[in-house]
Amino acid sequence: MTRKDSILTVDVDEPQMTLTLREICERGECHAEFVIKLVSYGIIAPVEEGPEERQWQFDLAALARLRKAQRLQQDLKINMPGLAMSLDLLDEVQQMRREVDRLNQQLRQLMGEW
Repeated sequence: MTRKDSILTVDVDEPQMTLTLREICERGECHAEFVIKLVSYGIIAPVEEGPEERQWQFDLAALARLRKAQRLQQDLKINMPGLAMSLDLLDEVQQMRREVDRLNQQLRQLMGEW
């Protein structure tokens, strides 16, 4: 698997794990300026926002979203406002798919009772 094709798995059972600005930059292989821009556009958000950027703390979900933002920006050449909108729409699609799956499961259960 190439670096471009790597997959980030986020373990949601560890919500207490946080990354500093430096750590998220290292893991995301990006500059701090990029992360600060993502925060300013609401694309990612620190879980603990200190008075200075270097005191920010991020969770693993922010790292996953950062990587998704990087892929979209690199592959599609999307600017920051477009990136924010695209990620919001992708999140909405994912929520709708989960809801459809839940409703299909309920429908199967109801049809099985008939």
